Amino acid sequence: MLYSVPYEFIKRKVDVRVTGTIVEVFYDQVRIASHRRLYGRKGQYSTVTEHMPPDHQEYLAWNGDRFRRWASQIGPATTKVINAILTSQKVEQQTYRSCMGILKLKDRYSSGQLEAACQKALGFTATPSYKSIKNILAAGIQDRESSASLSQNTGTAANPHAITRGADYYRR
Repeated sequence: MLYSVPYEFIKRKVDVRVTGTIVEVFYDQVRIASHRRLYGRKGQYSTVTEHMPPDHQEYLAWNGDRFRRWASQIGPATTKVINAILTSQKVEQQTYRSCMGILKLKDRYSSGQLEAACQKALGFTATPSYKSIKNILAAGIQDRESSASLSQNTGTAANPHAITRGADYYRR
């Protein structure tokens, strides 16, 4: 079971008093937190909003539906990526930072580039990450592939030396 304390006390040594119904946390004999004791499955947590730093409190206004709506404005691959990330953790709120990072990539790259990167990432794995999508965008892999497919459609070879034959050559 996990219980929050005010963020100012992170990495400080505290005393804990546990009764049948309450968990209290003390620092220098001063109670800094009190929670109703949790029973049942492991991994439960009790968090008080005021214990979070102000920038973390902003995340509480976010929810999965908000990220899904934002992603749907970009494209279906981006929506699939956001859905995969939102369901990748037991606690959905733990995924919001990754979702925000992916959607903020639109500020740096176009919607088309972000959608292409998400499509490429989904080709590698069913659960892509912010880092993988950012790396795809940074490397420009999706741009090279789209220009290669464009040159195949127009009849020009993607390879200027024309040594390597693609799969289409063997499909006569």
